[in-house]
Amino acid sequence: MKPKYDLVLVHAPSVYDFRKKPAVYGPISDVIPPGPNFEMYPIGLISISEHLTKAGFEVRIINLAMKMINDSNFDPEKFLAGIDAAIFGIPLHWLPHVNGAAAVAKILKKLHPDRPVAYGGFSASFFHEEIIREHPYVDFVMRGDSTEAPMVELVERVVSGKQSWGEVQNLTWRGSDGEPVVNELDYRPDDLDHVFTNYEHAIRQTIRHMDFVGYQPFESWKRYPITAVFTCRGCIHNCRTCGGGAHFFHNTMGRDRPAYKSPKLVAQDMKTAETYLSAPIFIIGDVLQLGEEYARELLAEIKRLKIKNEVIIEFFDPPDRKLLEMIADAIPKFNIEISPESHDEEVRKAFGRPFDNASLERFIGDALELGCRRFDLFFMTGLPKQNAESVLETVDYCEELLEKFGSDQRLYPFISPLAPFVDPGSAVWEHPEKWGYKLLFTKLTDLAQALESPSWKYFLNYETDWMTRDEIVYTTYEAGVRLNDVKARYGLVGKAEAELVRRKNTAAVEMMKRIDTALEIEDESEREAEVARLRNQISDLDESTVCDKSELDWPTGFLKVNLFKVAPIVLSELVRTIFKGPGRGRRG
Repeated sequence: MKPKYDLVLVHAPSVYDFRKKPAVYGPISDVIPPGPNFEMYPIGLISISEHLTKAGFEVRIINLAMKMINDSNFDPEKFLAGIDAAIFGIPLHWLPHVNGAAAVAKILKKLHPDRPVAYGGFSASFFHEEIIREHPYVDFVMRGDSTEAPMVELVERVVSGKQSWGEVQNLTWRGSDGEPVVNELDYRPDDLDHVFTNYEHAIRQTIRHMDFVGYQPFESWKRYPITAVFTCRGCIHNCRTCGGGAHFFHNTMGRDRPAYKSPKLVAQDMKTAETYLSAPIFIIGDVLQLGEEYARELLAEIKRLKIKNEVIIEFFDPPDRKLLEMIADAIPKFNIEISPESHDEEVRKAFGRPFDNASLERFIGDALELGCRRFDLFFMTGLPKQNAESVLETVDYCEELLEKFGSDQRLYPFISPLAPFVDPGSAVWEHPEKWGYKLLFTKLTDLAQALESPSWKYFLNYETDWMTRDEIVYTTYEAGVRLNDVKARYGLVGKAEAELVRRKNTAAVEMMKRIDTALEIEDESEREAEVARLRNQISDLDESTVCDKSELDWPTGFLKVNLFKVAPIVLSELVRTIFKGPGRGRRG
């Protein structure tokens, strides 16, 4: 019988058994949109889905992590048993998904043994040979940063039964001897003008499959939706632990320069997002990476299209005032973020961000003076040449910045750990000793197993010449609570919110230390019993331990969906479903 779908893309939680094995997952999710289960699926899935849909295939995205979070009684295995596809795809983009991705792949292969399972994403691209050689439940790995066209090729061959895998660009697959066959990484488009970030497609797919939870980007999105457009794939910078830097793209993706999307198309993506939702729009990728001409053209297009939503622009280096003046002229509601990583210029330079504090402070002052509605600063723990004392001095520097620029409460500093892993393919991953790191485990099976530990201290796959794992963990909590107190003094957080963070921070530290003690028990059965007892006591110790999640919210007015624009899409997809049935594309 013909499968209902041609391709089903399944996004797994970070740890598949998170509901059965609670753990202290750490404060990393305090400063990113998703929660500790990393339920946000890569934005590239929408582009892949649209490409395949336009090619005549029936595609469905299932955010399995979101379904598991949304309903404690949801049975993922029973659900997946009722989903049939010619081929299943699982994103292994961010390495924290290594545990959940493997578990879901095993389940799909057990339930649908005749259906191939494919991985894709940055981490999958790096580990492609290990995956094929050691993970028999995965049949294919699609490598590269732009896999829309190769995925059309692969699905075409799967659906037609033409098993000429050697002809599919960027594909790694299992040969008859069980060893990986690595096709050439030939598909590396010079630009991204063919890549879509079409929110209308996402809306249509949600209605077509009547699956609102399965397409929800992340848990808090309903409370505070945010949209994103991207300018490029690749990076000209080489931050030492970053799996999206120049080192990674050169060695793993075969790119010596980023591929960019034309400014006109980026601006049009923003206009499309604004058409359906009055929510903040995040421009991913420093607009200056291709030079000022690209930035000027993009800003001119944004101004021409009269984008009224809140817009967030990220920079990797402080821009000059002239560009900020252009931003202020083109975007009525502009916001900015930058990651200095450390207050210490030597640490920052060692990490790969060589700008000085004078440049940073000039940038902050200019942006606020020109009307920036909010300016976010992100600092990190676990950096080269950074010790515990330096981490706490970063908090002191944040207070100095707030004393200088924080009178109107538009400057927001944050601090979080480099966790749970050093990014695969980064400079530190490939040459740890050179940068003062010691990697404790690097195999996929070991990384997946580590994520089942009862606390994030045991997830960390590194320590540095300057900080042990203990110091990284406990200094992060200390820095977080100190910065929380600083922000409370300057009115960035209310008294109740600040007290919540203090209380959760204290509870998390206490539980971490109790887990440390339990894991030192020599008798294995006693140790496992005590760890199990502590797991049952873990509750809400993963969020709001260094800052409250709501602190990430960009300023905005009333968030709303444009029903006049969405209603015709809903109606057309409902009619299509009634007359054609769900899950029937042009090839159906």
